Amino acid sequence: MARTVLTVLGVVLAIWLVFAFIIPALFATLKFLLMFAIIAFLVVAAITLMGKMSR
Repeated sequence: MARTVLTVLGVVLAIWLVFAFIIPALFATLKFLLMFAIIAFLVVAAITLMGKMSR
């Protein structure tokens, strides 16, 4: 009986850990990388345009 209760408790804890910490951390990381990529693209585009206009 105790083994079953501890197994169910472990499964509930694992599901809570995934939904409370891992999924939000993944979304935060992806959001940060997306913003970083957009800023990098804008910088590269601005430098390219400046380089082509100065000729």
